[in-house]
Amino acid sequence: MSTFLLEIVTPERKVYAEQANMLVAKGVAGELGILPNHIPLVTPLKISSITVKKQGSKDEIIAVNGGFMEVRKDKVVILAESAELPADIDVERARAAKERAEKRLAEKQSNVDFKRAEAALQRALNRISVSGK
Repeated sequence: MSTFLLEIVTPERKVYAEQANMLVAKGVAGELGILPNHIPLVTPLKISSITVKKQGSKDEIIAVNGGFMEVRKDKVVILAESAELPADIDVERARAAKERAEKRLAEKQSNVDFKRAEAALQRALNRISVSGK
C-alpha cells in the first residue's frame, strides 16, 4: 500500500514526521480524509485532533490547535500554531486551562474577550480528549 510523508510543524519545532497511509483532519469547511496521491490543496484547520492511520499499527491521534494543511501528491505538511502528541500533554495543566476558560466565559462582564476564552476552552478540551485521561 502506498504512503505519504506527514509533517506537523509548529513555530517551536517539528512535532511529527512519519510515513502514513491516511490522515483525517478537520478543516474549517468540514472533515477531510487524505490518502496518497491526493489532489494538491491548502486549507485552514480547526482546533481539533487529527488521526494518522498506518498499515499494521494502531491509529495515532495528535492534538492540533489551528493552522494550515498543505497537501501534495506524496507529502502533507501541517503548519500548526501548536501541536502535541498524547504523551507530551500535561493533563492537569489542560484541566486548569479548561476551568479558567469556563470561568471567563461564565462572567458577564464587558471586559472579557469571549472569542479568546472560547478558543482557550477548545484548545484545552482538545488536549484533554487526545490525552485519553
